[in-house]
Parts: sequence; structure tokens; C-alpha cells
Amino acid sequence: MRAAFEGSQAIARAVVRCRPQVVAAYPITPQTHIVEGIAKLVADGEADCEVVSVESEFAAASVVLGAAAAGSRAYTATASQGVLLMAEVLYNIAGMRVPLVLTCANRAVSAPINIWNDHQDAMAVRDAGWIQLFCTDNQDAIDTTIQAFRITQDTELPVMVCVDGFILTHLFEPVDLPSQEQIDMFLPPYRFSRTLDPRRPLTLGTLVGPEHYTEVRAQLHGDLEASITEILKADADWADLVGRRAGGLIKLDGPHRAKIGILTLGSVYGTLQEAARELLPGTPLRLMALRCFRPFPAEALRRAVEGLADLIVLERAIGPGAGGILATEVRAALAGLRDAPRVHGAVAGLGGRDIPLGILSRLLRLAEAAEPVRCTVIDLRSAPPARPGGAK
Repeated sequence: MRAAFEGSQAIARAVVRCRPQVVAAYPITPQTHIVEGIAKLVADGEADCEVVSVESEFAAASVVLGAAAAGSRAYTATASQGVLLMAEVLYNIAGMRVPLVLTCANRAVSAPINIWNDHQDAMAVRDAGWIQLFCTDNQDAIDTTIQAFRITQDTELPVMVCVDGFILTHLFEPVDLPSQEQIDMFLPPYRFSRTLDPRRPLTLGTLVGPEHYTEVRAQLHGDLEASITEILKADADWADLVGRRAGGLIKLDGPHRAKIGILTLGSVYGTLQEAARELLPGTPLRLMALRCFRPFPAEALRRAVEGLADLIVLERAIGPGAGGILATEVRAALAGLRDAPRVHGAVAGLGGRDIPLGILSRLLRLAEAAEPVRCTVIDLRSAPPARPGGAK
């Protein structure tokens, strides 16, 4: 069904059609509309699941952890400080290998308080053991959400679907919402190999001492890397069913002969595509959107940058004291690669600051530098606000 939906409502409808049995969340902007939408669909008789109102994001993550472990398909959503409050449970969910889907409506993390979009929240928990998939538009958000329920079930690894707050969650645009029949064909009923059952006693998350802990963590790392196979298979099967892909591991746009490439995460990919069409038509430029951030698809990235002389990494997060988070990982993935492009790091759009089409020309100027640009904040204003307490 093709219709215009607000991004959050489209995601809510996609989640409901995946037949979750338990949904728990605590309201936080800009996530709230998603679970509000699910609750309304349940109240209107269009969905059959238990929506649990809780007192915090920590509680929300705990409820869905328990529900999934007990044999129910479960879902939650959050953003920003909510991600941080969930952090302890996010590590538990991954460590216990419980299948769950979480939508992160990406938002800046305070202080100072800011409710607008960047990727600092998802980056803060990038090593919690979750698969992390970033969406470039709302069609991508719908398709990735549906795929996530199958990926998490097949891998028994939790999946975080990252959707840019406000930019996508509050945007109305026409999307194709798959039918219940299509989703039922794609997504089998929920199963969990270690479902808690009093008739078959077992435990999850037990104490593990030094003699085994290293092996457990190494297994989680290895299984996350191996999940690339299931991520690609889910996307290919989805394309066979509905005729479109959600992007696999990395989305690509532009000619193979291009010598300059730009790699990014999330909705700014569409901004760069529009800028290239309007401002630099005919210019050979390779645009890339990293859809799968965890596990990090190093091999796919190496293939994607073949032939490039310069790769500009544009990201909406920064590691204070280190620079660009994504750029650092890209450099590590390309280290030792013969004929690897020079990697330039650029940060923009923090706290929801607009990223205009004109940013493209500013990014391309980085490729003119004599040495690779480690990290530059593209939209930094010349007169930043005074530091707290009059510090100099």
C-alpha cells in the first residue's frame, strides 16, 4: 500500500505488522510518536499485542528483555538520554543473546540539552554487542525494521535500527507499506532457542568467571561478524518479495570512474545525492551510505572504495579528544590496503544544525589538501559561545 505517512507512524505500522507480542517504552522526543502510534493501533483493534507503560527507559529495556526471553516477540524504541539510561540492559540483552528490535530515533546527547538530531546516542553504545543498521529515508526505515525482526531471530543478536530524529521520524512522505501477507511470508513466527520455561529450567546471564568470560565475549564478537551473511540474505529475500532492497551493507551511487568519494550515515545521504544532481551534474563522484555500522563491514568497504584517490567521511557525531568516530574506523579498515584512498574526516550537523546542499562543495575542497584532513568541523561558526564559568 502506497500512502503518505509521518515517519514515526510508518515505522509503527511496520512494527505492528511484524506481530510483536510485547511493546514497552518510555516517552522521549523524538521517539514518542512511534510507540504512541503502536498503542493507538492496538486501541483501535488493528493490532494484538501488550503495550507496557513503564517508569523509565531502563525499565522498558528490562521488560522487553524478559518478554523475549520468555518466548514473546518484543520491541522497544528510544533516543538520546534514553539510550544511555538503557545502556546497562543493552549490554545484558546482547550478552544473553536475546532476539530484540529497538528503534533509535537518533538525537543529540546533553549537556547542553538538545532535542535535535545527530548520531551521538547510537555511537555511545556502538560496542554493546548490537547489530546497528542506519536508515537513509523512511522507506528504508520501514524495510529495515521488518528485516530486523528476521535478522534478530536468525542470529539471536539484538538489532538497533537507527533513524534520524525529526528529519525522518517527523517527516511526511509517500512510502510503500508492505501488506500483512507479504510480511507474514517473509517473517516466520517468533522463536528463541533458549526460551525460559519452568518445565525446562535453565538460566540466562549467569555468573561467568575469568576461566570462561574471554571465550564468551570472543564468541559474541565472532557471531556479530558472521551476522553479515544474515543481513545480506534478509535484504536479498526482501528484494525478491517486494522488488526493492534496503541497501545491504553499503549503499552506492555514482560512477566507478570517480576519484573522489563521500561516505556517510543516515539521511544526509539524500542531501548529498540532491546536491550532486543540482550543483555538480555530470561530475564523477561516488556517494556511499554505510547502512551496517555494526558489524563493521570492512571487506565491503574495501570493495566500495576501489579506484578512489580521496575518501571524505562525513558524520554527525564526534569523539571528543579523538575526532570523527566513523572516520577512525574507516582508516582502520583500509589500513594496509594497496592503493587505499586518502581518508579525510568531516563532522557536520551536530545537535540538528542544518546541512545545506552547499556543503558538498566544501567537502570536495578537502580533497585538495596536501595531506589528509584528520578531522574538521565543516559548519563551525567563527565565534562559539563563551565557555561555562568564564573559562578561557
